[in-house]
Amino acid sequence: MNSGDTAFVLISAGLVMLMTPGLAFFYGGMVRRKNVLGVLMQCFIVLCVLSLQWVLFGYSLSFSPGNGPIGSLDWAGLRGVGLEPYPDYAATIPHQAFMIFQAMFAIITPALIIGAFAERMKFSAFLVFTVLWATFVYDPVCHWVWGTGGWLKNLGALDFAGGTVVHINAGIAAIVTILIIGRRKNYENKPVPPHNLPFTVLGAGILWFGWFGFNAGSALAANGIAANAFVVTNTAAAAAGLSWAILEWFINGKPTIFGTVTGAVAGLVAITPGAGFVGVMSAILIGFSASIICFIAVGLIKPKLGYDDSLDAFGVHGIGGIWGSLACGLFASKLINPAGANGLFFGNPKQFLVQLITVCITIVYTFAMTFIIFKLVDLTIGVRVTESDETMGLDLTQHREGAYTLLE
Repeated sequence: MNSGDTAFVLISAGLVMLMTPGLAFFYGGMVRRKNVLGVLMQCFIVLCVLSLQWVLFGYSLSFSPGNGPIGSLDWAGLRGVGLEPYPDYAATIPHQAFMIFQAMFAIITPALIIGAFAERMKFSAFLVFTVLWATFVYDPVCHWVWGTGGWLKNLGALDFAGGTVVHINAGIAAIVTILIIGRRKNYENKPVPPHNLPFTVLGAGILWFGWFGFNAGSALAANGIAANAFVVTNTAAAAAGLSWAILEWFINGKPTIFGTVTGAVAGLVAITPGAGFVGVMSAILIGFSASIICFIAVGLIKPKLGYDDSLDAFGVHGIGGIWGSLACGLFASKLINPAGANGLFFGNPKQFLVQLITVCITIVYTFAMTFIIFKLVDLTIGVRVTESDETMGLDLTQHREGAYTLLE
């Protein structure tokens, strides 16, 4: 047991927990004022519900030793998850420290999907969908990539902090929910102006701050790999934020704070799978490229196809996660992490193939399972609010609250 490693991982878990309220403000500022509390409530209730799901059975399904597809229920209720290290995952910290760190990843992943169906989903349906999705999509994919016996892990897939498990998973689920729930009322293929940009900027800042725990904490020790992950996380985010601003300046004539923070988040997403495997120069390339790719997805492809990805959950997390996972197969280097692998640009084309297989398998599984779960919820209790409720706003119709009091 190492007290420094333990303190570092517990602090990192706290940082990752803060990302979910940060996401609430990031998303909440983008929606119309009549729906801001609905978004905040959805993010906050995920923190409550998934914390319980994780300790009851989610952690066991994800990480208990099992077969290739899924873990067992041997650790249900944290039975056998004690205060001594479990060397298969982290040899110098308590098993419960590893468990609670991973809990924060399981919480924020379904919260990311909220950006797809914002402003039009019933709260009751959201609760049911979230629990089912976490159990039948997140937990199996998590086991495949990170769990003992997971088949993608055995294949050699690299995902340092969740490019596949978190971002591709959530991004593909986002596009499925968009296709089923449909576009917002009176949606005319134009972006809805954010009602409170300072909220969104604040949320982006909290996300950037929390991402240091997300990526550096995934080293599970206070060591050189953690330091590298910290540095490349900041570098990629900076490169991507600058890249998006330059793109807007060149194409639209003016750079915007909304675009800059969106670019920074895209860079954070893209560097996540490779944070512990790539160097700083590679991080700059990954970040710059992430903004270009996500800018095209959000600014060109989405308007052309006409789907209503309310807050660009697919365009940023799905597309950014796919690029980041593939980029890991290009730029990974054993000079950074001897326990990892070399990528294509460092003499190992096989690793890029492994990353491509991992991405494709995750896309297919997540798409199919999310479709089944979301459709099942829709057929039983209905996922969409009524037209009158949507017009009035989710704050009043779903929660009987208002974010702002206007005095005449």
